[in-house]
Amino acid sequence: MNGISSYQDVPTTTLADILGRAQVMDIGIRPLWAPMPRLAGPAYTVRCEPGDNLMLHAAIYRAEPGSVIVVESGDLDYALAGGNVCAVAQRRGVAGFVVDGLIRDLAEAREAAFPVLGRGVIPIPGTKKAVGALGEPARCGGVVVHPGDIVVADEEGVVVTPAARKDEVFRTARAQLEKEAGETLDEWEARHRARIEKALADHGFTG
Repeated sequence: MNGISSYQDVPTTTLADILGRAQVMDIGIRPLWAPMPRLAGPAYTVRCEPGDNLMLHAAIYRAEPGSVIVVESGDLDYALAGGNVCAVAQRRGVAGFVVDGLIRDLAEAREAAFPVLGRGVIPIPGTKKAVGALGEPARCGGVVVHPGDIVVADEEGVVVTPAARKDEVFRTARAQLEKEAGETLDEWEARHRARIEKALADHGFTG
């Protein structure tokens, strides 16, 4: 099986080919340190009110080990989490954070090799006064993420596989990767060139 045994082994590019643009977060959600290992796991969803991080801080004590905490915030003035929150989340088995917002203490997350993706970094923390939501749909990077959806993130971006399709999509991804692994570059080039020439001819290009 060429070592393809879980979503951890599947690149976001492969998933994007299968799922399409609607399940890919926008380019503002990116790894905040590099080189970051691929992050994969079921979503634990959080909605924070702008300027407030209470619900993310609550989530680290409620998310199951292996979960990816996905946060809707949209706030670009205050940090959702810092070094100690990342450290406790990591110690409790959380796989990583994908936040539509900012964090702080980035060096600590990087040194601990804790995967964090978001819109950037700011040194000032948010408040802890507003009750948002846990375990409800959350919009992150333009994608509505439901609890249990499979989130995969790497240097190419973040792709969300709906929970109801996770087995089907994984089988398709594994088949695609195994086919690609068995193909030489010469074979790929020949197939690719034939497809490109056909597309040009179909559109009347004769150059």
